[in-house]
Amino acid sequence: MSAVALLDPSPALAAEAVVLAKGHTDAIDVHYEGGALKLKVKDDTVSPAVERDPADVTFQVLPAAETTVPDLPAFSFLGQAGSKIWMLPQVQDAALLWPGWNTGQLDSGVFAGNKVVISLIGVDGPGDVTLFDTNSLGTPNVKFRSSDGLPDRLDVPVHTHAHASWVFSAQGAYTLKFQADAALTNGTTVSTGPIDYRFVVGDRQSGGGDVGLSVSGMAEGDYQPGTTVTLQAVQSPQGPLTKYQWFAKKAGEDDYTPIQGETGASYSFTATRALNATDYVVRLYDGETVAAESNPVTLWVAPPSSGSSAAKSVTATIQASEGALVISVDPEDRTVTLPAATLAAAGDRWESSGALRPVTVTDTRAAKPGWTASGQVADGFRTEDGQSFAGGYLGWTPSITQQGDEQGVVAGPVAAPYVAGQPGTGLGDSAALASAPNGQGLGTAELDAALKLSVPTDTAAGTYTGTLTLTAI
Repeated sequence: MSAVALLDPSPALAAEAVVLAKGHTDAIDVHYEGGALKLKVKDDTVSPAVERDPADVTFQVLPAAETTVPDLPAFSFLGQAGSKIWMLPQVQDAALLWPGWNTGQLDSGVFAGNKVVISLIGVDGPGDVTLFDTNSLGTPNVKFRSSDGLPDRLDVPVHTHAHASWVFSAQGAYTLKFQADAALTNGTTVSTGPIDYRFVVGDRQSGGGDVGLSVSGMAEGDYQPGTTVTLQAVQSPQGPLTKYQWFAKKAGEDDYTPIQGETGASYSFTATRALNATDYVVRLYDGETVAAESNPVTLWVAPPSSGSSAAKSVTATIQASEGALVISVDPEDRTVTLPAATLAAAGDRWESSGALRPVTVTDTRAAKPGWTASGQVADGFRTEDGQSFAGGYLGWTPSITQQGDEQGVVAGPVAAPYVAGQPGTGLGDSAALASAPNGQGLGTAELDAALKLSVPTDTAAGTYTGTLTLTAI
């Protein structure tokens, strides 16, 4: 067995109030749960991503979003040419928020026409709000526009992930009321009802320049010993400061102790019984000055099962005639270094490709029970300063480079890198590299895979390292 682990890319639920000002978010994230249609906010500004209640989120359109209406007739719907507007563009700008909408969590065959309707039914604020996108020729297509009357409706197929330009005609605080509606295939209609989304355009009107800091990622219940815990520092609003320090205080201790080397926005560790009831805080620094400190979060680790226990030493002997199944890699070739990532043609991902290089599976079991070799990056990728992303962003295309004439080994399916709103979890979950059916597999096979890394464009720059665990059973 070999090891590589990535973080699970499926979003967890977060409950703290945040201000989102930079990075990718599916602001209008449509879910259907327990017979009810719901709107959530998928926050990809943290890793791993989390789902939030819109009531807990303020979307900030930073002053850097200020621009002017183009002097082109096609854009006259935005106002007089040259007049000021504040725009979050359709194509991601790393210095601004990049909100979109997503129906990727909705299953096919549930809704009539495999679609839902997203509506902007109201805008309360100092100016007008317009959402539009442009085609490949640069022609604008208005999705929602408050200046000519609301509601505006947009039919959105399931499994859709899309972005548009969000334009505000004045600075200040806005409340946008969105609603999702759909008809089920049995004719029943479902609706979220009006959901308020809060936007602040320009500098925030409350809180001054203060930065709030909280910690997400700590589960409310008990962790099992050996479970990986990943904590994330969340700034509200997001700002330019990136210097952190994590602290821990074990049960019975009076003071917090700095955790050596943990100076990034995220902190991962393994839950053990010795850490039960430990409190964790994170501080954000402006130079040597503490700009913000989070409230503590507490780790709870499940106790051993109640009742009596005993232990025995167990000795097992395997006869040579029974054989064995062994997966191995060349001890001199245990490291794979991918080339520096480059921007994808669509401009929405950083991508890099490489090769796994030989993995050998040897089966000497006379019974020929067959086998499956698989791989997983369960604990994700991390930089030395604590930046991270999930293992699901790495995928592979397996291949067989060598096998016996009658060994019958077949390559596993393609495991595509995780992309929000699309099927596939990459190597964040266990993925088959190759397999041999029952009655075959005897001998030695050499396996390989073409690797592909594809991460969002807002992934922090750095050199990331992860561990790929290879298993044969």
